[in-house]
Amino acid sequence: MASESKNLDLSVPVASEREIYGLSGPLHLTTVDWTNPNHQRSVAASLVQGVYILERDRQEKREGNRALAPPWWEAFHFQLYRLLIDDADSCVFGAIYQLTSVPSDSNHSADQAPRYVIAFRGTITKGDAFSRDVELDIHIIRNGLHQTSRFETAIQAVRHVVATFGSSNVWLAGHSLGAAMAMLAGKNMAKTGVFLEAFLFNPPFFSAPIERIKDKKVKHGIRFAGSVITAGLALAMKHNHQANRSGGTFVALSAWLPCLFVNRADHICSEYVGYFEHRKRMEEMGAGAVERLATQHSIGGLLLNAMGKPSEEPLHLIPSASLTVNLTPVRDFKEAHGIHQWWRPDLLLESKIYNYR
Repeated sequence: MASESKNLDLSVPVASEREIYGLSGPLHLTTVDWTNPNHQRSVAASLVQGVYILERDRQEKREGNRALAPPWWEAFHFQLYRLLIDDADSCVFGAIYQLTSVPSDSNHSADQAPRYVIAFRGTITKGDAFSRDVELDIHIIRNGLHQTSRFETAIQAVRHVVATFGSSNVWLAGHSLGAAMAMLAGKNMAKTGVFLEAFLFNPPFFSAPIERIKDKKVKHGIRFAGSVITAGLALAMKHNHQANRSGGTFVALSAWLPCLFVNRADHICSEYVGYFEHRKRMEEMGAGAVERLATQHSIGGLLLNAMGKPSEEPLHLIPSASLTVNLTPVRDFKEAHGIHQWWRPDLLLESKIYNYR
């Protein structure tokens, strides 16, 4: 035993099992059918995980054969085209992946495969990136992510890929904070008429936790009252230029259909379920006109506009989406919010498409 302990290098940090593709990755996905939504979801989530591990490799100085990140994209025949570095702390927050090939023995639709994927990680709780990530999380709550240098780097990268290689077969992907980054980038591109495929895992929706209320009547009553108040404020401010511009932008975005992946047990993103379900229910009640107006605005934003303080439209307000809810039982919030759930083959999922009309 003594001789064995002498051979241990205690200065080398032990990698987490979740960082190692061979232990935690979607090993069941030996061949990718690019027309299969489950395969698309698993690959997109794995590429986002690759960004997490890229940053952990940087923090732990794992290079060359010791780096753990490459298998997370090489398993699907991607290569690393470019790292996205935050100029505030030099951390890796994103990556651009380039598809190198589709296996010759694949009988699936290779033309559905993305040629480039731009992926963004979420908050890392370990290492020197934590404080900067939390700062960005606060910017999301304050609706100021668009004003940060990290987002400026992200949107420039997206514009570069689209301008250089075209918009077809380009994916955006992100988790948590990274999902907010990808959503904001996607919305910005959609405003210019460029609609990119987007895979947004556990995207933040910061509002009162109405979805956690068990009583459906109480929950619907609160949402109904909120819709009436929001629509009333919007009508009262219909001559306000900022309010009108916000509504026009919302309608212009309706053709963009990002894929949202949320877990009901994750209070950070679960409000998307109620957001879309309530809109559908209001339509069925004959109050669709009220909800179509209310869903374009937030009460906070309207009040700021009324006080002469123009505000950016809330990040979570989107007209259309393909919403996938993970109904698989989870042990805790950490599991409900984690990226690892999204490439499991045994998930109990419910998917619906919501088109704004």
